[in-house]
Amino acid sequence: MQPTDLTIEILKSIRDEVRTTNTRIETLRADTNARFDETNQLIEGVDRRQVETEVRLSTELVAVVGAVREVRDLLREDRLL
Repeated sequence: MQPTDLTIEILKSIRDEVRTTNTRIETLRADTNARFDETNQLIEGVDRRQVETEVRLSTELVAVVGAVREVRDLLREDRLL
């Protein structure tokens, strides 16, 4: 069976479309990777801020506990008088 000019042209067209599709897939892959990188950076930033906030809250909580103890001690002393 001899290939006809029409068959060859159809195969060339299919080949060209596959190349175009591959190019579009590579572009999509690059865009997706870039978005993943951006998302990872945002998550890392949120994680870092959360840790900083937890440290600040812990520090303030320790200060509040100290103040409550001082008030408790003053109230105890006042009751003894």
